[in-house]
Amino acid sequence: AKAEDLTVVTSFYPMYIAALNVCDGVEGIHLENLSEPQTGCLHDYQLTPEDMKLLQTADVFIVNGGGIENFLTDVAKACPNLTIINASQGLDLIEDNAHAWMSVALHEKQVDNIAEGLAAADADHSKAYAKNAKAYQKKLQALEKQEEEMTQYTKGRSVVLFQEAYEYLARDLGLEVSYVLDLDEERQVSAGEVADVLSAIQKDGAKMILAERTYGEELAESVKKETNVPV
Repeated sequence: AKAEDLTVVTSFYPMYIAALNVCDGVEGIHLENLSEPQTGCLHDYQLTPEDMKLLQTADVFIVNGGGIENFLTDVAKACPNLTIINASQGLDLIEDNAHAWMSVALHEKQVDNIAEGLAAADADHSKAYAKNAKAYQKKLQALEKQEEEMTQYTKGRSVVLFQEAYEYLARDLGLEVSYVLDLDEERQVSAGEVADVLSAIQKDGAKMILAERTYGEELAESVKKETNVPV
């Protein structure tokens, strides 16, 4: 990065993609992502010395907020001059669940927050940020329209989730969540939890399972064999 560049760092991949769109074509922006692209949610992410070095050179740090980045207090103390943009500021979040980018409508509002935060930090390019945000939101609105069309088939139907992030998608689609089994790379599923999943399907009439491929596919396929409910 050049000394005169505005160095913008994002916390993880969804924020990076949003910032990449909002900063598109704006001169003098140096954009980097803190974590590796394949990193999942940052609930238990531990900052490395390299991360801290990067943040100490940054002007702006874009985060999802809502508790996803549990290291924010440490960052604020170590980098008092760093501008932190909370993309979830003012959003209607599900209690104890900050995966707001999983809702297309909420992600559109996150894009607004990012664009407004960047405009405040770099007023010379405020019009460019606003224009880029609208262009990106136009793409998101096409996805939102697809969701609205799907809702006629999904509204009121019962679903089992194998990742809490899908609660936002379920809410957008009008699905009724019967059971949430929050799976990640370190999660060991008990026999009792499997029984609860089967009960939610058999007794509550769950019509489908939403699973994250990396962590939930194997269990989902096993449950599918038992119940014949689509994944």
